[in-house]
Amino acid sequence: MRKLLNTIYVTNEQAYLTLDGENLVCRIEGAEKLRIPFENIENVVCFNYIGCSPALMGKCVSRTIPINFISPQGKFLAKVCGETKGNVFLRVAQIDKFREAGLRLAQNTMAAKFNNTRQLIRRTLHDNAALREDERIRAVMDVLEAGIDKLFEAQNIEEVMGIEGNCAQNYFSIFDSLITNQKVPFTFEFRSKRPPLDPINAVLSFVYTLLTSEYAAALETVGLDSYIGFCHALRSGRASLACDMVEEARCIAERFVLTLLNLQVIGEKDFEKQVSGAVWLNEEGRRKVLTRWQEKKRTDMVHPFLKEKIPLGLLPYVQSNLLAKYVRGDLEAYPSYLIK
Repeated sequence: MRKLLNTIYVTNEQAYLTLDGENLVCRIEGAEKLRIPFENIENVVCFNYIGCSPALMGKCVSRTIPINFISPQGKFLAKVCGETKGNVFLRVAQIDKFREAGLRLAQNTMAAKFNNTRQLIRRTLHDNAALREDERIRAVMDVLEAGIDKLFEAQNIEEVMGIEGNCAQNYFSIFDSLITNQKVPFTFEFRSKRPPLDPINAVLSFVYTLLTSEYAAALETVGLDSYIGFCHALRSGRASLACDMVEEARCIAERFVLTLLNLQVIGEKDFEKQVSGAVWLNEEGRRKVLTRWQEKKRTDMVHPFLKEKIPLGLLPYVQSNLLAKYVRGDLEAYPSYLIK
C-alpha cells in the first residue's frame, strides 16, 4: 500500500521555494521559514505569486512530485509535473475504453455521487432529529433517488449531465439547512462558482479545488492521463478525468465544509470581499482550512471495495489504481467510491 506523505501548502503570497540539496526550502523576504526533505513530500500546492526556482521545479519533476499553482483565491492556474511517464499502451487503452464504455462510467459515477449525497444528508438527519420531518429535505432525498433511476435510462452523456445538474440544484437548495449551528454568521442561497459570491461558496470552491488537484496527481501517478475524461467535456488545460473522478467524492469535501461551519472553525474575519462581489478566503482563512484538511486526510476509513482500512488521503490513489485496473482489463467494471 502506498505511504501517505505530506502535501506542502504554501499560503503566504510572498513565499519563494528553492532547492538545497535534498531539501525543499521556503523563504520569505530572504529568511528561511521551512526546510523539509523530499523523501517526505508527495505534492506541493502554491498559493503564492513569487513561485519556485527552476532548480526546485527540476528536482520535483525528477522525483515525480507535482507542483500545483493556485491563485490566492483558490483558482487552479497550472501544474508542473514534467514529462508524461507511465505506460503509453495504458493511455491508448484509456481512450479506447472511454469511447467504448464512457456512458456506463458516467452513469455509475453520477449514481455513486447521488447515493453519497443521500448518505451525507442522512447523517445530518441522524444527528439532528428536528430536521427529520423537514419536507424540503425529504423531497430532495426523493429527487436524488429518482435521479439514480433516470441515469440508467439516459441514452447519452449529455442526458446524464442534465440529470446531474437538476439533482445538484435541488441538493444545494437545502444545503443551508444542513448548517445546524445557529451561531454560524453565514447563509447559503445557491451555488455560485466563478466567482463564489458568499463565504460558504468560497470554502466549497476552495476545497473542491484541493480535492481535484489530488485526484489529478493520483491519476498521473498510476499512468492515466488526467486530461482525458469520460464525462466532462475535453477542454484545453482542464484535468477532465480528475473532474470526473472527484464527483463521487464531493460528499467528503461537502461534509468537511459543513463541519468547519458547524464547529465555527472559520468566521467572518477569514474572508475578503472584492468590489466585483466575489468572496475569497484570506490568508488566515486558507491556513485554517488547510490545517484541518491535512488532519482530515490522515483519518482512517474502511474502503468499501477493498474492505481494508486506509487513510482518507489515499482514496484518490486507490480509486485511480482501480480505474487503471479496469482500463487494463484486470477488472470487469470500475468500482466507484460508494458509501453504504
